[in-house]
Amino acid sequence: MTERIAVIGMGQMGSAMASRLSEAQYDVMGYDINEATRQALEAQGVNMADSLAAALAGRTTVLTSLPDPNAVKGAWLGNGGIIALAEPDSMLVELSTIDPDCMKEVGAAATAKGMAVLDCPVSGSPNEAGTGKLVLLVGGEAPTLERAGPLFDLLGQTWQHTGAVGTAKVVKLVNNMMSMGNVLVASEAFALGVAAGVEPQKLFDVISVSGGRSHHFTKRFPNALAEDFAPGFKMELGEKDLSLGVDLGRAMKMPTPAASLAREMYALAVAEGYKGQDIVALMDMYRQWAKGRG
Repeated sequence: MTERIAVIGMGQMGSAMASRLSEAQYDVMGYDINEATRQALEAQGVNMADSLAAALAGRTTVLTSLPDPNAVKGAWLGNGGIIALAEPDSMLVELSTIDPDCMKEVGAAATAKGMAVLDCPVSGSPNEAGTGKLVLLVGGEAPTLERAGPLFDLLGQTWQHTGAVGTAKVVKLVNNMMSMGNVLVASEAFALGVAAGVEPQKLFDVISVSGGRSHHFTKRFPNALAEDFAPGFKMELGEKDLSLGVDLGRAMKMPTPAASLAREMYALAVAEGYKGQDIVALMDMYRQWAKGRG
């Protein structure tokens, strides 16, 4: 019998993963708290439930892809949450970028009800989610990993076990702190090079084969050169993830001055009007500043 899956949170990433699983002939039902999102996806032919309870009914694999810790707690906990409504033998897979304490809290609540839990943030874009090219970071117990293996093989080109539930969220925050910092410094340096008179394409061609290159530089900066800032990863999500990383540092009593400054720069970009645009739009912000220099 075809496995029946519920995907809770049908934003860019959730809807792309749901599409990937549907194409592989899984029976997928989506749900999003936003009515406009539900209606838009229904109009595209996506199977959407009109309530959380309806999405979960008869489905024993539940994926959640949500914007922040409050959304995860709201979806998982309480009398009307996933833990209360899901089938007793469900496997709950939490894909969002949230803090490890939140993950441990909702995971413990689900485990207490006899449900299997995996902590599984992902690295990659919506396009990579839709084509099965994500990197999945997975925290949880071996039997649950084995149960989820076929799904992970469809969604990701690779998946890595990080340890117990909560550890994958730590790894994801570390990864995103590094990624956001990389894009910020690359944008600043690149804009400086252009302001100093180097032709942008020539600068990109040279840096892309030099020591300053990175995954995000070679992946995102061609779009920036074409002034295409359509979101693969939105600016405000970068700010959110940096905030979570800084908060983790505070909890560990470990200073994170570089990440704290990076968070301020992403917050500034949001305030400057770049909300909803890709993080590489930081380069445009610097470019606009360069135009106004005396």
